[in-house]
Amino acid sequence: MTELRIGVDLGGTKTEVILLRGDSQELFRTRVRTPKDDYPGTLDAIADLVQRAEEAAGQAHLPVGLGIPGTVSRKTGRVKNANSTWLNGQPLKDDLSNRLQRDIKVTNDANCLAVSEATDGAARGYELVFAGIIGTGCGAGIAFRGAPLVGPNGVAGEWGHNPLPWTSETELQARPCYCGRYGCQETFLSGTGLALSYFQSTGETLTGEQLLARAEAGEAAAVKVLDQYLERLAKGLAGVVNVLDPDVIVLGGGASNIRAIYDRVPELLPRYVFGGECDTPIIQAQHGDSSGVRGAAWLNPLP
Repeated sequence: MTELRIGVDLGGTKTEVILLRGDSQELFRTRVRTPKDDYPGTLDAIADLVQRAEEAAGQAHLPVGLGIPGTVSRKTGRVKNANSTWLNGQPLKDDLSNRLQRDIKVTNDANCLAVSEATDGAARGYELVFAGIIGTGCGAGIAFRGAPLVGPNGVAGEWGHNPLPWTSETELQARPCYCGRYGCQETFLSGTGLALSYFQSTGETLTGEQLLARAEAGEAAAVKVLDQYLERLAKGLAGVVNVLDPDVIVLGGGASNIRAIYDRVPELLPRYVFGGECDTPIIQAQHGDSSGVRGAAWLNPLP
């Protein structure tokens, strides 16, 4: 029973808890709606979920890990960079540790994806794992030997908020980002960015799923936009390889379901990777939407 651990994934719309055993077996899982714009309510929700997981375990004071859509500043101990803005500036880790009477491990939700896939997912057995999320937004986390690589500023893996490399200034300026800058990779490589590319090309608004269906049906405009997306994704990932050179790249999020990524992007990478060659495997996350909460549980390593 000492191998039991609890993970909590604090999302913008839902908060999920999982009870995992050391052999990766899931014993309990449930989720509730996140109390949006309500910091005290968020603390209550997390504490209640932990209690429910411990009731399912029949054991108290289990290790708890928490994934959040932001990071905890080493300088202030408070949350920053969270798109769930009511968390920013709050001493979330300290408040929860005091509430639950134990130390809580807290990291970015993309780091949880990396830890999950490195521990018992698609990247198991790889030492240095880069895990990109290409969904509504675009982010990433890094795991080294199964532990999250966070950095002194808490921004290791903030891949989405760098400009897309090898891209003209005109193209960059056409992509304003919510962060206040232009041309961030998020505005090109997210599912939202893919849909924007189609709109800019045709003037028609489609979802990512609709665009892919049209590309599969052979619509010329959709095929062109998808080809452009794969080229841009190769540029973005080549930038990662040139700086980090990870052992493996794992992709999650809705756009990671585009099957062409895994056939064509590896062929495109050598065009942009320094030296003209790249053997880095690109694979899809094994645990899908479950990776965040599983990775939060694995923030407390096995004894």
